[in-house]
Amino acid sequence: MVATDIDQIKLNLASREAEQLHLTNLELRLVDVVNDGFEKFDFGYARFVLSHLRDPEKALEKIRQVIRPGGVLAVQDTDFRGHFCHPEFGAFSRYVELYTKTVQRRGGDSNIGPRLPGLLVQAGFEAVQMNIVQVAELSGESKLMAPITMENIAGSVLAEGLASNAEIDRIIHALYEFACRPDTVIGPRVMQTWGHRRQPVCQKAR
Repeated sequence: MVATDIDQIKLNLASREAEQLHLTNLELRLVDVVNDGFEKFDFGYARFVLSHLRDPEKALEKIRQVIRPGGVLAVQDTDFRGHFCHPEFGAFSRYVELYTKTVQRRGGDSNIGPRLPGLLVQAGFEAVQMNIVQVAELSGESKLMAPITMENIAGSVLAEGLASNAEIDRIIHALYEFACRPDTVIGPRVMQTWGHRRQPVCQKAR
């Protein structure tokens, strides 16, 4: 199994987690999915990748080339319009706004989820299907994704001039407090899509 990312820090984290789980069949690579070459695979999985790309169509075309005939590609990505919390909370609304605008400024689409089936069809995949996952918990890791993500995008938000350091710090602190309360709900919406690369059709010799 091969896992890739363009961020060495993320690969280092994945490597440590793989060691803790005693995974021995995993190879981690620092590569660009759009521009670097790959060998052929029977199954491909792109998780929260396409929403950050300026040209997701090109990426899917490239991925299709490395999926063997009969193989499957599964894609999972965000629809931030469906990211909700209860009760309503100003810091959470501001986080959603900042994330959406930052991704947009950098050429991505944080609401790409509903586009995924059409993008796979356009790239030449067949028997495309989809599923919507709306995670909502009162406790657990999913509730912490909002403050953790805000921490991770802080530098980008600052670079785009969308918020000050002081505001970013306030939002992160408020999100952690909100997520740790037992009476609050945070629910991201995630879209899953998968499709097959057609098997070659054998033709009888005339």
